Amino acid sequence: MKKKTDPRMHTAEHILNQTMDRMFHCGRCFNAHIEKKKSKCDYHFDRSLTPQELEEIQRRVNQIIQADLPVHATFISPGQAHKHYHMGKLPPDVGDRIRIIHIGDYDACPCIGPHVRSTKEISGFQIVSTRFENKTLRIRFKLTA
Repeated sequence: MKKKTDPRMHTAEHILNQTMDRMFHCGRCFNAHIEKKKSKCDYHFDRSLTPQELEEIQRRVNQIIQADLPVHATFISPGQAHKHYHMGKLPPDVGDRIRIIHIGDYDACPCIGPHVRSTKEISGFQIVSTRFENKTLRIRFKLTA
């Protein structure tokens, strides 16, 4: 992850990941490119999304954003983290304390990036486009005012 990642966009990525997993049981994205203007997440998937599914994803993400959920970090041991979370995206030298980012009771995952303090700071979320190719679903999104 880039050091200058936008906290609003990065937190929106977490919400999108949890929403995708809740709706489709696909896990978190395996690849992400987070930028201030537009970002993308890639998921292991077996098809394109329907227009109704895209609307529902966007609606659910915005519902979490507007719920004004608190975003905070806790720290746990690497052993505990490995029992409860996928650790593949963290660098190998994370040390003896793993930072877990919690978005209310909606999402929790290991992360080293910057985040907002409350979901309402994100404003709004919009899916810009999707593409399905080679068992990969790419979702491009941006934040709205």
